[in-house]
Amino acid sequence: MSTLLALQSLQVDLPAGADRPYALTDVSFELAQGQTLCVVGESGSGKSMTAGAIMGLLPPEVHASQGRILFQGEDLLAFDEARMRTVRGAQIGMIFQEPMTALNPLRRIGDQIGEMFRTHTHLGRAEIRKRVLDLLADVHIPDPERAARAYPHELSGGQRQRAMIAMALALEPSLLIADEPTTALDVTTQAQILHLIREMQARKGTAVLFITHDFGVVAEIADQVAVMQQGHLVEYGAAQQVLNAPAHAYTQALIAAVPPLEPPPVREHGGEPILVASHVSKTYRSGGLIKSRRRLTHAVNDVSLTLPKGGTLGIVGESGSGKSTLARCIVRLLDPDSGEIRFEGMDLAALSRKQLRQHARHVQMVFQDPYGSLNPRRKVGDIVAQGLVVHGTPREQALARARELFALVGLDPEATHRFPHEFSGGQRQRIGLARALALEPRILVADEPVSALDVSVQAQVLDLLASLRERLGLSLLFITHDLRVAAQICDQVAVMKNGVVVEHGPAAAVFSNPQHEYTRALLDAVPGRHWQPPRVAAADVSQVA
Repeated sequence: MSTLLALQSLQVDLPAGADRPYALTDVSFELAQGQTLCVVGESGSGKSMTAGAIMGLLPPEVHASQGRILFQGEDLLAFDEARMRTVRGAQIGMIFQEPMTALNPLRRIGDQIGEMFRTHTHLGRAEIRKRVLDLLADVHIPDPERAARAYPHELSGGQRQRAMIAMALALEPSLLIADEPTTALDVTTQAQILHLIREMQARKGTAVLFITHDFGVVAEIADQVAVMQQGHLVEYGAAQQVLNAPAHAYTQALIAAVPPLEPPPVREHGGEPILVASHVSKTYRSGGLIKSRRRLTHAVNDVSLTLPKGGTLGIVGESGSGKSTLARCIVRLLDPDSGEIRFEGMDLAALSRKQLRQHARHVQMVFQDPYGSLNPRRKVGDIVAQGLVVHGTPREQALARARELFALVGLDPEATHRFPHEFSGGQRQRIGLARALALEPRILVADEPVSALDVSVQAQVLDLLASLRERLGLSLLFITHDLRVAAQICDQVAVMKNGVVVEHGPAAAVFSNPQHEYTRALLDAVPGRHWQPPRVAAADVSQVA
C-alpha cells in the first residue's frame, strides 16, 4: 500500500506565555491508504494540534515552524489558504470532537451537509438533496428526511455525530481525520460509529487518522498506534505490539490505567440498606397545546432498587434509559410522580421543602460536567464552602474546611482562591467531589463522573472514590454508560432500558453471566472487549517524564 500521509519532523510553536514552547516537537509518522492510525495520549499531549496542523486549522497565534506534512506527495504547509480550501472536505475530511459546537445551530442538518456539494461541485439542487438523503441513510440515521429538516439540537448526540460523519464523507475523501468521535457516547452508538467507519474504509480504501484516549477503541480498529506525550511522539508501531508489549514507560502507565472488563473479587460491606427506592415513576410531557404533538415519555417506570450501606450500586444503560432522571429523583432535584424513596426508613418524597433542605446534607450529587456545574464567576473555595455557609457554618470556618477537603481529594489547599477555568478537567471533577463531601453526606450520587476524562485521570478519580468510600463510610450510587468503569467500582449493577430496570444483581454475576438480551448487547458492544490490557508494572502517568 502506498503512503498517503507522512509527517516529517513536524514542529508547531506555541505563543509566549504558554505552559511549554512547542505544541509538537519532531513528530514523524506515516499513514498508508486503507489503514487506520490511532493517535493516543492525554489531554494536552498534542493529538488535536496534529490534526489542526494537517487541516491547516491551527489557531492564529500557533504555527508550524519546522518539518513537512506530505499528502499525496505534496507539502500541505506550503499551500496557501485558497488551495487548502480545495483540499479540506474534498480530499481530507474531518469529524470534530464535539458535533454540537462544530455544527451551526441556526442551519438545518441537510443544508449543512449540502454545503459540501455546493462549495466543491457544480451539482444541481435536486441532485444535492438526493445525495444528502443517501448520506444520512448510509450513516444509519433513522428517517433521513426528518433528520435533514432538523436543527442540530433536535438530534441525539449519536445522531449529530453521524451527521458529522456524513458531512466528512460527502465527497469521498481519501483521508479521514476523526478527533475523539466516540468520546462520551453509549457503547452501542460507539460500536455503530466504529463499524460505519470500517465499512466506509473497506468500500472506498479511505485512510483514517483516529484520535482517541480510549484504548478499547484502539484495540478494536487500529493498524498502527502513535502515543503522544506533551507534544512528543514517545512510541509508534503496529497496534498489536504497542497494545500487548508497550516499550515506553508512559505507554505502559496509560495501558495500566485501563479498567478491565472483569470485576474484582466481591468486596465485603455491611449489607443493610441505607436507601430503598420502591416503584418509582417519572413521566415527562411535551408538545404544548396541540394535541397531535403531545408526547408522553416514561423516563422512569416502576423502578425498585436497594443501595446497601457502605456499598456501591451502579446504574448502567444508554442515553435516554432514565439513569440521570432516577438520580435526580433520589436527590429530589425532581419530584417523582409515584413511588417511595426511603433513606434509613424516611420517605423522601413526603418531605416538605424545608425538611428537604436539612436532608440535603445526607445525599449529595457529583454532576457529569464538572465545568458546567461550577459557577465560573466564583472562586472554587467559595463554591466548596457554599453548602456549609447555607447550613449555618461561619464563613471563615467553612473556607478552612474547604482547604481540608482540597487536601482530601488530592488538590493543593492553596488553590482555593482560583477560578474553575484555571483547573484541568480531572481537577474540576475533584472540586465537584470536594463540594459534595463538604456536608459529610452518607450517600454520594455520582452521575457519569469520569465519562470524558483521560484514562489516567479516570483511574485517579475512581481510586479516589473507592478510597473515600472506605475512609468515610460512604454509600455510592454510580451512574455510567462505561461498562469497564462499572465493572471496577460497583458491588451491585442495575441495567436500565427505556426507564425500566431489566437486570439487577452482583456486578460479577451480571458481567460474567448476563441474563437479559439487552445486557448481553451492551457487553458485546464494548470496544476492545476481547483485549486484556497487560498488567505491566508502571509508574503513575503523572510521574512519567
